[in-house]
Amino acid sequence: MDTTLLLTLSSMAKRPCPSQNPTIQNPNLDFDMDDHMDHLLETILLRQYSPPTDSSLAPSSSSYSSSIDLSFERLLDSRTSDSDQTQLIDRAMGLGTLLLEAGKRSARKRASKHNSLAWALPPDLTIKVFSMLDTQSLCYAAATCSMFNKCAIDPSCYANLDLTTDVPKVNNAVVSTMIHRAGKSLQSLKLGVVQGPNVLAGSCQPLVYTIRNSVEVSNFSWNDKRSRQGKESSILTRSCLSPLVGDNGAPGTLLRRLHLYNIERMDNTSLCGALTACPSLLDLEIVGLHVELRQTLMSVSANCHLIERLFFESSKTGRDDSLKSPTCVEFVNNCPNLNSLALRGFKLHDYKVRILVKGFRKLKYVDFSTSYSITGTFLRNLGSSIGGNLLEFLILRDCMHLKEVEVARLLTTIITGDFKYLRTLDISNREGLASESDWYDRCYTSSVIPIKQMLDARPDICLLAEFPSEGSYIEIDQMFESELNSDISLPSQLSSHTSDGSMFMSFSESSYNSDHGSGNEDGRDAGFVVFEESSDEVDFIVV
Repeated sequence: MDTTLLLTLSSMAKRPCPSQNPTIQNPNLDFDMDDHMDHLLETILLRQYSPPTDSSLAPSSSSYSSSIDLSFERLLDSRTSDSDQTQLIDRAMGLGTLLLEAGKRSARKRASKHNSLAWALPPDLTIKVFSMLDTQSLCYAAATCSMFNKCAIDPSCYANLDLTTDVPKVNNAVVSTMIHRAGKSLQSLKLGVVQGPNVLAGSCQPLVYTIRNSVEVSNFSWNDKRSRQGKESSILTRSCLSPLVGDNGAPGTLLRRLHLYNIERMDNTSLCGALTACPSLLDLEIVGLHVELRQTLMSVSANCHLIERLFFESSKTGRDDSLKSPTCVEFVNNCPNLNSLALRGFKLHDYKVRILVKGFRKLKYVDFSTSYSITGTFLRNLGSSIGGNLLEFLILRDCMHLKEVEVARLLTTIITGDFKYLRTLDISNREGLASESDWYDRCYTSSVIPIKQMLDARPDICLLAEFPSEGSYIEIDQMFESELNSDISLPSQLSSHTSDGSMFMSFSESSYNSDHGSGNEDGRDAGFVVFEESSDEVDFIVV
């Protein structure tokens, strides 16, 4: 290689800006420089290193490398000054970098052109296919090539965002980027940490999950997780939903579905602020958030009048007693289209539940699993009345104060023809049903509940009535007494196995509150008088 060639090519690699060299006035100079650069590259890439036409005389690639090395060494030896040799080495490295980057860019352009010719679908259909992918698969496709990347940035591809993970991986920046890409096309947003693919939303299994649980799954220590917080934090904070409110609320305007799972730093202010920007919301699912039931329902009542499904599972089972009767009435009046309601793990009294169930005239799905104070009296005369008669799913699993006599009364009314549309009934209880006189007296194998008669009369109903073997509750109660002074009790440490291999949670988690009564005796809101109902009349009267 000639010394002049290397020096000229490296010096011409970056064309000087006209403002940096005002003495150049010749308009043909740029053309001459381009022509000279093309000639030099052709000399380097095609002539000097082109193998002979006779394949038998073609040298190996190693011989080319040796030839370049020897030529470059001769150039260095021709420079007596150490600074000149250093400058020559720097120029050679810069030239190599420029050629490498130019080759990569050209390769990407050729690949993109090839993909556009080989890909059978036009861009509009490609965007349609991408819009059907889940969010993670869409990101993988966008990283494949520039052609796919151009299609994947279309807002319609981000209409249904699913950013849920089994361990914390998504931070606020990722959520903000995805929401802004979707813009007004955003229709569904799912955020947070879920237990895994085997747990389905709406199932009887609790969905509450803490960051500490996810740390154990991911094989990282809690301290490691905390040390990486900051710019690279993978923990969602209370401001993760703020992009919904940005741009005058545009991203949340057409949002139809919002599912939030175990975002431990979310609070009432942030959640309610996000709901104000979602007037078109139809489906709201909240699991494991440290937010209050009353404030959440008030916000939904005020902002989400079109809502059809609400699934809300408490992060602190049995300790949220915030719901008031006026809130229930306001919720019923402002959200008449609700057909699916799940309030799991809250301290709910029968008269409040009855306001909700009777008030929503389109209600088909009800789930009050693990509710602390429900005894079952709200079910009386419900199946034949307006509001409640359309129920298809009734889930009362593990309601601590659910009474045996009320369950028996419910099944009797089903036999006589009420609840005509009912298809699934779950009255299972891991600690047995409560007796009429004392809820401490648990019923495991009841003879007063007409299960067989109901199944004979209504074979179309799927009845789940699973109870522990007799004596399990006593053992659990004793275990609770031994752990009474413990500040923190993990469910895995306070579980009891029955003789048939079934596992039932300890009484310590089930007795969610120091108040061992159901709360229906004297827990009614001031200003409301509740009457025992014998017909389809209203359950309460405003005083």
